[in-house]
Amino acid sequence: MNLQQLRTFVAVVEHGSFSEAARALGITQPAVTMQMQSLESELGVTLLDRRYRRVDLTEAGAALLPYARRVLEEIEEARTEIETMSGRVTGHLDIAASTTPGQYVLPRLLGSFLKQYPEVSVSLRVYDTAEVVERVEAGEAHIAMTGAEIPGARVVQEELGRDDLVMVCPPDHPVAAKRGLVMEDLTEESFVMREAGSGTRMVAEEEMKRHGVDPHELDVVLELGTNEAVLSAIEGGIGIGVVSSWVADKALKLGTVAQVDVGGFPLRRPLYLVMPRTTPTRAADALADFLRERL
Repeated sequence: MNLQQLRTFVAVVEHGSFSEAARALGITQPAVTMQMQSLESELGVTLLDRRYRRVDLTEAGAALLPYARRVLEEIEEARTEIETMSGRVTGHLDIAASTTPGQYVLPRLLGSFLKQYPEVSVSLRVYDTAEVVERVEAGEAHIAMTGAEIPGARVVQEELGRDDLVMVCPPDHPVAAKRGLVMEDLTEESFVMREAGSGTRMVAEEEMKRHGVDPHELDVVLELGTNEAVLSAIEGGIGIGVVSSWVADKALKLGTVAQVDVGGFPLRRPLYLVMPRTTPTRAADALADFLRERL
């Protein structure tokens, strides 16, 4: 039994499939299969039941899992302590981010970070805000960025950077030419919204409430998983929506959407750096300091 086998075993369990584990580990799916077969052969037991599109732990696998995680955690702690003594920043960094920071903010900055710390490797995955925080809470991400704060979350959330949310509509929509609208003027209009759990949606709905409109009373005709999908639906004439200015900027310049002149928008919102309450790895600490200097 070796560390690579244990690391592969834990990755398969946490990601729920051999293909996702391979992607997370940066190796091929056959390599994951070989590692698991070797571990099961060495132990003389079946650790995983392979079912259609999912993997379940056997009784033996469930018994091994806490020990495997403990070994990997202790190895990481030893590595961190040694790196602290030597001053080096090395290792793999799992980053989770919500849509706007994950697709627009972090990709612009990670190249410079990796040049500064060439012994660090990075995986960046995009989820909705609620799931990003859950990943950090569960120890599945070393560091994260979101577009909204989750009250009561068992993580450290630090304001870091800003993003403007704009309300946009098709250029031929009746509200496109109107000025000085209030939120109540839009309650009869069709809306395209991000999915529940999205930071963009949470912040936009809070602003609507502040202006006297219950978001549940809006006619939401379509919910979508990304800002880009929302913008495309608006360009297609489906309705009004709220997206990040990072996403809307090009479409506004091209005239494929129009900005709605309504009280409360554009809405400036903070972005958040999300860290675990436990001691961060040196790589996570280095990235946090790097982002603080640039945002």
